[in-house]
Amino acid sequence: MSITVVGSVAYDSIETPAGRRERCLGGAATYFSLAASFFTDVRVIAVVGEDFGRKQETVFAARNIDTRGIEHTAGKSFFWEGSYLENINEAKTRSTELNVFASFEPKIPDAYRDSEFLFLANIDPILQRRVRDAMPNVKLVAGDTMNYWIKDHRPALLEVLKGLDVLLINDTEARMLAGNNNLVQAARGVMALGPRALVVKHGEYGATLFYSSPSKNRGDELRTFRAPALPLKEVVDPTGAGDSFAGGFFGYLASQPEQTPTAWRHAMFYGSVMGSYACERFGTERLQQISRAEIDARFNVFRELTHLD
Repeated sequence: MSITVVGSVAYDSIETPAGRRERCLGGAATYFSLAASFFTDVRVIAVVGEDFGRKQETVFAARNIDTRGIEHTAGKSFFWEGSYLENINEAKTRSTELNVFASFEPKIPDAYRDSEFLFLANIDPILQRRVRDAMPNVKLVAGDTMNYWIKDHRPALLEVLKGLDVLLINDTEARMLAGNNNLVQAARGVMALGPRALVVKHGEYGATLFYSSPSKNRGDELRTFRAPALPLKEVVDPTGAGDSFAGGFFGYLASQPEQTPTAWRHAMFYGSVMGSYACERFGTERLQQISRAEIDARFNVFRELTHLD
């Protein structure tokens, strides 16, 4: 089954204790699509400038990612510069240049309209809603957001949440969105806004899935499932780890014939696998090198981490 993702395709300049890279290929849609492409067909909606050339196109083509939805326009592509020198778990933004992304108006190719899965990456919620409304027949819709949209664009974001099946955010964002510092109560609050499932990312500590399950005696009961993070010898660059998690998670779900509880649990583990690979090199370098066999082998390592008997 195919996934359409709408988001950013960008360049990043990144500095970490492991070194520095200038103008790596990045962006939420890039990380997501590369990670998801190991499980299912992926279609991308984004905008790039004249600095996006054959070398960058080859990265997508090598994974058979459909890029007919990437608009090429005059100007420069979205650019972000960040540093992890003070804290490897938190980026310090040095520069953000929206460039052509500032006037991005997502255009959905006719060939994408039969997509069964839709992922709304971290962009303006007004644009997220337009894409969601334009694709009413998708089977499952997931989305991402960030503290900026939660704080300063809340009304528009709340409209988006009504149309989501799954929301993926970090624990700080979940607490901010719900206005509650208790994560379990925050999860209930977020799900009351629309999503029937919530994935809370905890960075190096893994991720938690919250979902409702009918209970005979108590109505809808909040269930949880925790996926660990893989202890890495060295985190080279955590940029894009969350988007890679989302790609692995949603890509695996799209590859399954039924959305069973087992499928969702496995999806959480595959999300963690893809997030761990993203951290091992700068930018998308590691995601460009791995194979499905390596991914499945690491999935089994995750299973061993959590196997009690």
